[in-house]
Amino acid sequence: MIELLAPVGDFECLKAAVQNGADSVYFGSGFFNARAFAHNFNDENLKKAIEYAKIRGVKTNLTLNTLIKDDEFDDAIMLAAKAYEYGIDAIIVQDLGLARKLIKLFPDLPIHGSTQMTVHNLNGALELQDLGFKRVVLARELSLDEIDYICKNTKVEIECFVHGALCISYSGQCLFSSMLGGRSGNRGKCAGPCRLPYELLENDKTIDSGYLLSTRDLCGLDYLPNFINSGVKCLKIEGRMKSPEYVATVTKIYRKYLDLAYSKPKKEEYKVSSKDKKTLMQVFNRGMSSSGYLDSGVNKKLVYKEKPNNMGLYIGTVKKYNKNKGYITLELEDKIGIGDIIAIENRTGSYKISELMENGKNIKETEVGQLVTIGRIKGNIQNGYKIYRLASKELSKEAQESYQGENRKVALNCTVTIKKKQPISIHVTSCNNLKLYKNLSITCNLDFIPGQAKTRPLDKQTVINQISKTSTSPYYFKNIKVDIDDDVFLPKLSILNELRRTALANIGSIAQAGIHRNISKTILDKIDKKENSTLRSMRAMAKLSKNPEPKISLLLNILDENFDYNKLEYVDDIYIPLKYFTSKKYESCLKTISKKFDTYIYMPTIVKGNYKNLFLANAENAVNKYNIQGFVISNICNIKLLNGMFKDLDKYFKLISNYTFNVFNSQTVLELKKLGVSKFTLSPELDKKTIQELCNYNYLQKELIVYGKVPLLNMNYCLLRRSQ
Repeated sequence: MIELLAPVGDFECLKAAVQNGADSVYFGSGFFNARAFAHNFNDENLKKAIEYAKIRGVKTNLTLNTLIKDDEFDDAIMLAAKAYEYGIDAIIVQDLGLARKLIKLFPDLPIHGSTQMTVHNLNGALELQDLGFKRVVLARELSLDEIDYICKNTKVEIECFVHGALCISYSGQCLFSSMLGGRSGNRGKCAGPCRLPYELLENDKTIDSGYLLSTRDLCGLDYLPNFINSGVKCLKIEGRMKSPEYVATVTKIYRKYLDLAYSKPKKEEYKVSSKDKKTLMQVFNRGMSSSGYLDSGVNKKLVYKEKPNNMGLYIGTVKKYNKNKGYITLELEDKIGIGDIIAIENRTGSYKISELMENGKNIKETEVGQLVTIGRIKGNIQNGYKIYRLASKELSKEAQESYQGENRKVALNCTVTIKKKQPISIHVTSCNNLKLYKNLSITCNLDFIPGQAKTRPLDKQTVINQISKTSTSPYYFKNIKVDIDDDVFLPKLSILNELRRTALANIGSIAQAGIHRNISKTILDKIDKKENSTLRSMRAMAKLSKNPEPKISLLLNILDENFDYNKLEYVDDIYIPLKYFTSKKYESCLKTISKKFDTYIYMPTIVKGNYKNLFLANAENAVNKYNIQGFVISNICNIKLLNGMFKDLDKYFKLISNYTFNVFNSQTVLELKKLGVSKFTLSPELDKKTIQELCNYNYLQKELIVYGKVPLLNMNYCLLRRSQ
């Protein structure tokens, strides 16, 4: 069955996810995760979080999904080692060098390729599969057809986002926050500049304005049967910065409909209620919900330009406003209550409903269509302003109550033995398929011997009733057998309670011990914090030598067929985007350039599956027609694509990894070398110190962007198409 993966920002969110039906959870620890501003878990709480989830049969995933510098590398490894020791089920990673290191150090620990790796086609998934990744989290820009194709042609597990916030850019390919404010999204510190207002200009004339890059939130409820049929392994809910109430509500609803989708395999039998969709929108929505990119057609409603944050649900329009008393009268489009939080159009901030009236009398309940007055709300409020409910007190209370108790229980079998002349005992075995409890078989005895009943002997049902009282425990007894003598007597039923508590405590201790792992001495020897292990590897394989004379590479993003490229001087390598090799009008330019300079085909960052054959034909034609030295590859999928196209690729062509590979450390450089790369481009996000450290070793040639316009976003969305 598909795994439902829920977000966890703190321990309350963890309880909310677990108690409302998540199969697995994901959370961060420290600063090496893509939500550095979430609460995350320190060392002590990390251990407790893993134990809490796994005791209740829920898998745990650690997000170690940011780019790592050399001087941080060993700390990241140590964090992974701690999580491994505590019993983590998987680690989600963006950094290629870190991922490969973890795969080698912990071969029994699944490593998942983060959506930050921008895997958006079959070749990318296959490349990560070959590199030892257990799971790939696909880019959110893929349609269901594309997801289906990847799932059916790979062995690696596929994970997809199903609900929550969407980025306007492909994850891992956004430099907007970094370039604008020095806060890197690749380092977990995105400031969200895409949620700011902008103007779209054409010939210096404004043709659109508003929050033009602010996407609506994804809601994939309607598509759950499609995901199941595709063979997707895991569906992921976004929201590590969200509240426990959000986590509880969204997880509960998706649990409900995943179960429904499996019980109603025919698509026409699977129906999502409007009430549940409305509930999802109430806990958080940006301009209602969106199908994202799941449909194959163009989604012109992907962006909501009116407002970038939670807008709540529309409850009515101001019909009358008493400025002196702060009374707002409106006709209700939805029920409201005391304690609800509302927002008013054209007003900043929010208001809590503390007074609710009809015809001047206080009321507690409301109905749709009812004319009511709320107060006391002061401000510049006018008739016609729309009012939205940001939070429902009733819904919040329901969500909070859902994770206060133990709803998530592990099933057990037991046999209670109550015989004369022997201590009472309970034997417990597993009644589930969970690995942690698979071989469970324990017997607990109490140092108490039952007596002979004089009047009313103990009966089986009484024993069952007492043993069944597990309300505060993460366990319950699904099947209880009682082996009891006919005329046996216990002076007090609390003896049975003690027997039950003893058994459950022992089971908890056994489970806890089964969660933890021991790190072998071999692994510990490899994790040495005295000196950066990555740099030691670099020293072993590539000694310092005199740096060669610097070369100049030129990227011709715009090719001019009327320009004489023979006039170019002081340039060594020229990179030309693949698109220019598809048009005959550039043939003369390309021949001139490829004769005079070392010429490379500059590959696009995104190559959707339906463009694969077109790409291959054009690339092969270019290689045959012009003097091509190699390729500038912009995504890990390009490696598999080119290797499938050219036999002995690295013997005849040079591969240069573009800045889009996000190289932050020496270990990633080593991994690129193994993949056939001869030169790498330093990330424009790197500081001077890190650049100098990466340039200290000549294992691979390196390249630094010194001039030109660097794309801030890589989008699968057309602003012009929406505005027209």
